[in-house]
Parts: sequence; structure tokens; C-alpha cells
Amino acid sequence: MSSSVATRPGLTDRFLTGVERVGNRLPDPFMLFLILFGITAVVTTGMALGNVTVQVPGAAEVTVIKGLFTAEGLTWLTENIGANYLGFPPLATVLPILLAVGVAEKSGLLGALIRRVFGSAPRWALPYAVGLVGVVGSVMSDSAFVIIPPLAALVFKAAGRHPVAGLLGGFAAAGAGYSTNLLVTSLDALFAGITTAVTENLPDPGSPVTPLSNYYFNIVSSVVLILLAGFIIDKVLEPRLARQNVPVDELVEDGGHAAPVSLKTELEPREARGLRWALIAGGVVALVILAAVVVPDSPWRNEAGGFLPRSPLLSSIVFIVFLLFTIPGLVYGRVVGTITTGRDVPRVMGEAIKDMAGFLVLAFILGQFIALFNWSGIGSWIAVAGASGLEAIGLTGYPAVLAFILLASVLNLFIISGSSMWTLMASVFVPLFALLGYEPAFIQGAFRVGDSATQVITPLNPYMIVLLTMLRRYEPDAGLGTLMARMLPFVVPFWLAWVAILTVFYALDLPMGPGNGIFIGQ
Repeated sequence: MSSSVATRPGLTDRFLTGVERVGNRLPDPFMLFLILFGITAVVTTGMALGNVTVQVPGAAEVTVIKGLFTAEGLTWLTENIGANYLGFPPLATVLPILLAVGVAEKSGLLGALIRRVFGSAPRWALPYAVGLVGVVGSVMSDSAFVIIPPLAALVFKAAGRHPVAGLLGGFAAAGAGYSTNLLVTSLDALFAGITTAVTENLPDPGSPVTPLSNYYFNIVSSVVLILLAGFIIDKVLEPRLARQNVPVDELVEDGGHAAPVSLKTELEPREARGLRWALIAGGVVALVILAAVVVPDSPWRNEAGGFLPRSPLLSSIVFIVFLLFTIPGLVYGRVVGTITTGRDVPRVMGEAIKDMAGFLVLAFILGQFIALFNWSGIGSWIAVAGASGLEAIGLTGYPAVLAFILLASVLNLFIISGSSMWTLMASVFVPLFALLGYEPAFIQGAFRVGDSATQVITPLNPYMIVLLTMLRRYEPDAGLGTLMARMLPFVVPFWLAWVAILTVFYALDLPMGPGNGIFIGQ
């Protein structure tokens, strides 16, 4: 009897098992949105046959709900299926940035920069270096989950610190802080494109949403999360690993020690020279851009001579980011020899696009789903009904935003794709909160809080298996429960700190980014 009690799974294990069981029953994101498209088609047709209308506050005319399975709806779909896909706003912003980041990554520039940060950090600062590289590493997209943890383990080992602390800390910082960055990334462009797509039919869509719309919020969030990650690694994770007597050496199957890892944190002289010239090239590009926009008659200013809330400069962010990644990447590749001829440039760009083939396929059904939501008018109907319901119960202030963040955190346990989840949530909540007076960029920032923190404890994150494989080199008996228990000290503080930052922005009415505040019309 006692043995059965002793082996009974704990509450946390049962909860995580339930998450895994429910999540495994969810369809693939493409099939999920295909199902949602079908449900929306049926529902809108029923509403159209019932002559359902909605009066959007501020709109001059009543919106009539249109159904897909009607003569008008079927001709709309057959005539616009290609336009719905190619008109999916994230494609226009994400793809150019992906090409540029591909040059910087495939040339070796981003990897060299990460190794330089690790290699130059003193022993006491290593946890904070791991926090910095982990949070900023999202610029490499999912590659961060594979590259950063083993490198962090290596530098910890070389400095006489626990390598597993570096391994787990690097993964936690990269995953729990994935939605923020000190740099403008393809994720900013992706979220901005989705947000813009769902605001097209709003009578007052607020300020335009660009890849910079959450930049001020991202900077503050990144700095806080970097420091918090370093503190947790140094004061919580590493001491706990020592108390648990987790081995500091990698083990092989016969119980001996593994051969030294082939990864190196030190840069070769040629790599150091390439990094130096790449940073110089990036600085020159930044100075040229600055010189072009500061002159009084710059064509990148708006009609009033400024830059906010709209200007050609803000509309050119994708181009600027493209230059700041491409040119340093080309310079680095030329110096170290990874890019030697003109043919290498389209090759590395093609490799970057190849890595995103899954997103390009998913974007097809996402584009159809958003287009149907906008064309049918059901998004407006849900937004008006939802806003009226919240007003009826008095939940229109900041508590409604907190409830939205909590919902995103829970959904993040089951829907790992940030683009899929934001497409789903933005279609409903951006118009809803816009009717309550909130800027779409602010709601997008709130989504970022809920989108990242919990993804390092869900068994549906495929990179958890990759991390588990790495961990088992030190602890052969480690399981997913081991990982999740060690990730929890990051999840809760990250979530609370991030919510606190958003609360400060809300309470002080601070801008989320250039030209984007908290409330519409300010």
C-alpha cells in the first residue's frame, strides 16, 4: 500500500500529463485553421440567412453579415483565394527580414556574435550573459533553442560553473522571453502584419501598427528579463543543481565520461576580424540612415516635418532592418570566406526561406481565415457583442487586459506557434478591445506577455525533447518532468515581471513604441 502511494504521480505531474494529453489531440496548426475556416463558413452562412446585422460604434452604416456558402460568398472565395494568400500582411514584412537575417545567420555573423558575448563575459557575469544571449537570440528564430543551450553549457563548464545551469538557463531565457528583443526581428513584423490585417474594417483602427509599435515596451521588457534570467540562473537554478548533486561531466552509456564537445566559444583570428568589420559596416549603415533622416527637408519626414505618428521613415522600418542585417552579414561572410561570390548571396537567402517553408504553407490558410473573418463581418459582430458583454459586467478596464493575458498563457500550453495563436486571438480581441478604446499595438504587446513564458513548461514544445536529449548526457534518468520542474522558477517570475512592466506602461500611459500609445485617439 505504501509503495503505491509513494509512486503515485504528484499534482504537477498529473497537470502536465493532462496538458500533454489534451494538446496531443489538437490537430496540426494547418488543419486546425482549416477546421476553424470551415466552422466560420458554416456559422456566417447561417447568420447571413438569418439577416443578422451589427452596428459598429462610430461606423456610418450597419454591417450586414455575409456567408461563405452563398452565391456571393462562393464567388468571393474563388476570385480571391490567391489574393487572400499573397495579401496576408505578414508576408510583405516577414519575408524581406527573413532574407536579411538569413544572410547574417548563414554567413556565421550571428553565431560569432553570440560566442563573443559568451567568451568575453567574466565568471560572475556568465548567468547574465546567458540571459542576454537567450533573450536576444530570438532574432535567430527557432535556431536559438538549438544553438544557445549547448554553448552556454560549454562556457559554464570552462569557467568552473555548473554546465547544466548554462544549458537550462539558456533554453529558459530563449523560450520564456521569446516574444521580446532588444532588436527589431521578423517576429515584430509578423505580429504587426497580423494585427494590421484584422483592423482593416474598424471605423477607428487607431495608429498604424508597424514592426516598431512595441519597441519601447520590448526594450524595457528585454532588460528586465535579461537581469531576471541571470539572477535566477545564479541564485536559484545553479545552487539547486549543486544540492541535487547533478553531475557536471557528460556521461556515456558505460558510465564513463564523454569526449570533449566540439563547440568552441573562442573566435578564430579570422572570425574576430570578420566580426570587427561587420560591426563597423553596421555602424556606417546606421550613420548613413541617420544622416538621411535628420536633415530638415528629408523625404522621410511627414508633412509636418516630424516622424510621429506617421511618416515615410516608420513605413521604411523593414528596409532599414534589411540593410542592418544584410550588409554586416555580407561583410562578415566575405572576410571569413563563407560568402565568396555573388552566387553565395542568393544561396544563403534561399536557405533562410527553406527554413521557413512551414510558415509559408501555414500562411496560406491563415490568410484565408483572416480574409473570411474580415469579409463576412463576423469579426465585427463578435467584437461588438463581446464589448457589450464586458461593459454589462463592468469589466472594461485593465482587469480585462489581465484576463486576456492569462488566456493567452493558457492557450500557449497547447498552441506553440505564436503566429497561429495571434491570428486566432487577434481576430477576436483586437477589434473587441479597440471598441473599448485600446490601441491595437497595446493589445499586441499584452499578447506578447502571455505568448512566451509558459512555452518552456509545455510538453508540446518540440525543442523540449531536444533539450531533454542534451540534459540526459549529464542525467541519464532525467525526464520531461525534470525539465518542467526546473523551468518553473523561470516561468512564474518572468510572467509576473512582464505583467508588472505592462502595468507600469498602462498606469503611466507610456507609449508602447513610436507613434503608438495605450488608448485610441490620444
